[in-house]
Amino acid sequence: MTSAKVSHVVWDWNGTLLHDNDAVIAAVNQVCAAYGRPELTWENWREVYARPVRTTYEQILGQVLDDQNWARVDKLYHDQYDVLLPTSKLAADVPGQLLEWASTGRTQSLLSMWFHRQLIPLVEEFGLTGLFSRIDGLAAELGGESKTEHLARHLEAQELRPADVLVIGDVVDDALAAQAVGAQCVLVSTGAMTKAALKATGAPVADTITEALRITGTALDRDFGARGRTE
Repeated sequence: MTSAKVSHVVWDWNGTLLHDNDAVIAAVNQVCAAYGRPELTWENWREVYARPVRTTYEQILGQVLDDQNWARVDKLYHDQYDVLLPTSKLAADVPGQLLEWASTGRTQSLLSMWFHRQLIPLVEEFGLTGLFSRIDGLAAELGGESKTEHLARHLEAQELRPADVLVIGDVVDDALAAQAVGAQCVLVSTGAMTKAALKATGAPVADTITEALRITGTALDRDFGARGRTE
């Protein structure tokens, strides 16, 4: 069971509700090929992935990326990702767990750092739109930045009290964003970062969406949550 204080869940998309790992690593390797670098395995990518993503690519490509090269990397990645996106599927316990959450009378929304113009039709295609009180993706032309400011605006737009909100995502940045605004957080080990990296945030870590929603109130009120509400 989740904490009784939680009345709203903010879901992440890529790697959380959408299982797109195969498309992600193929797109990353498209970038590597263009820059003459060896291919990465999914585990290689999980070991180096961090935000800002630009820094991650500088590490794997072995060079500093100026704005022109960063734009090239972003285009190479998304061109390949978009081709493979139709092969991606929802996480195994979606939409079941979202429907169960909605049946309790509590609310949920979607906040992604993927492009808004592509996010909206895909969520609709999967038949999930009606489950969310709000859906926000990235409005900018280039991605890879922190989620914190986006989360703050997302909550403000819905007039939500951060202490009543649970963020569920798959990367460290989800936890840092939640902590910064004073929300609770559970991370899932299904996406782009290792479980060790996720655990280092102090946020509870689950292996599935189902488990994430069943994390106890005691776990949610751990030291991470206390820090997030006081800093």
